[in-house]
Amino acid sequence: MIQEFTIDHAIFIFGAMRWTLILSLIALCGGSIVGLLLALGAVARRTSIRIAARSYIEFFQGTPLLMQIFTVYFGLPLLGITVDSWTAVSIALTLNASAFLGEIWRGCILAIPATQMEAALALGIREGLAMRFVVLPQALRIAVAPTVGFMVQIVKGTSLAAIVNFVELMRAGQMVNNSTFRPELVYGLVVALYFLLCFPLSAASRAIERRLGAADVSVKSSV
Repeated sequence: MIQEFTIDHAIFIFGAMRWTLILSLIALCGGSIVGLLLALGAVARRTSIRIAARSYIEFFQGTPLLMQIFTVYFGLPLLGITVDSWTAVSIALTLNASAFLGEIWRGCILAIPATQMEAALALGIREGLAMRFVVLPQALRIAVAPTVGFMVQIVKGTSLAAIVNFVELMRAGQMVNNSTFRPELVYGLVVALYFLLCFPLSAASRAIERRLGAADVSVKSSV
């Protein structure tokens, strides 16, 4: 039976938006932890560590997120590990985000002149401490804008959770549309909500890039 689109349907869609936000935060936090380890591993001196980190990054960057969600959701039960859709999507998004963040941060670390590390080592600072207190703080400044920009991709990636029936923003829209058959209203609202989530992040990323660029110009002009 076809239902009329009501305020209750809109509230249901709005309510599902919180799960999109929660999934995005989980992917960002978990991906940041693993991504930092990957970035450090990708620039490590030991070849085996670099190869392992690069292989991880290449695999998760080179395969679709949808396939990764399917692999976790249907693959883990084959190993005797039962997971619900919430857990499966959280794991898949975290693994995917960590690969991209690791690559972003690897590039930021490599953007710091090698002379910074060499100078620290010449002063007798151990390599690990030099990376932590000399290189990483400078790389962090460069990494802020692309990291904020990548958060947009994380938010949009959560829409694939609908494929395993996790009720986030996209799945809620599908459910309401199936009962009301008003795609112009339902998906119009869904698109608007995704835009409200993503546009501030995109604007923040551009603003940070402009501010850092202006700061670089002022520093160079004062030298």
